[in-house]
Amino acid sequence: MQAERNYSQNTARAYYIDMYDFTKFLKDVHNDIELTKCTKNIVRDYLVFLYDRKLKKASIIRKFAVLKSFYKFLVINNLIDINPIASMSSPKKEKRIPVFLTEQEIHKLFDLPDIDCRDRAMLELLYSSGIRIEELVSTNLKDIDLLSGTVKVFGKGSSERIVPVGDMCLIAIKNYIDQRRKVGQECKINSPMFLNRFGKRITSRGARKVLHGWFIKAGYIQKVSPHTLRHTFATHILDRGCDIRSVQKMLGHKNLSTTQIYTHVTLESLRKIYNKTHPRV
Repeated sequence: MQAERNYSQNTARAYYIDMYDFTKFLKDVHNDIELTKCTKNIVRDYLVFLYDRKLKKASIIRKFAVLKSFYKFLVINNLIDINPIASMSSPKKEKRIPVFLTEQEIHKLFDLPDIDCRDRAMLELLYSSGIRIEELVSTNLKDIDLLSGTVKVFGKGSSERIVPVGDMCLIAIKNYIDQRRKVGQECKINSPMFLNRFGKRITSRGARKVLHGWFIKAGYIQKVSPHTLRHTFATHILDRGCDIRSVQKMLGHKNLSTTQIYTHVTLESLRKIYNKTHPRV
């Protein structure tokens, strides 16, 4: 997975866990049958087993996709002759509305008076570019171009994209870099963009914990995470007229269908425009 498909360690670990769950099911429910002797009916039993455990539909879809990928791998490498689940269709994905913040809620977050330079820079970059938290923590100083106002992002599958960032974000980043210089922290071109209290690259877990504290201080009642800022970024720029293809490129989505989940949240705005402009309303 990592050598041939350029999958990240996190994805490889998730696949391992899913395959472990399946082999445990085979051991406990189907007399420890070998993976190479698995049948379509056994996989159907496994899906029913997952449904009975009240797993989320997205988790079941992912586990099934892992199995399809695994058995395809076995066929390619001549470990089995026939893929037992090649003809099986994936469970249909539920269409869930992404949680996002209103512009008023965003202003409430950034108007908090005591946000330190690093945390403000992280918040500004997440909202200004829509990048993922894993992409944010892997960013280096050299990836931020203060002159052109862009950030180079290394996304899933080792893909690379350039995303524009706004003036408020650039100011926050400059302030953070200046603060680092004042306290003697490393600011070489290959240095991590965001450091923890030990002067090392902050982890995604550490960044989530820090940012969660600011979400609480902003008084958000609903569950908010760094990924909520990604949803908010996409929703707000679509709402203000950005075309969906551009949003797709900025978010790093391979398929337009993934980006289209955000279009429905702009319908309310479209309805208001329609009501104001159509002569027969």
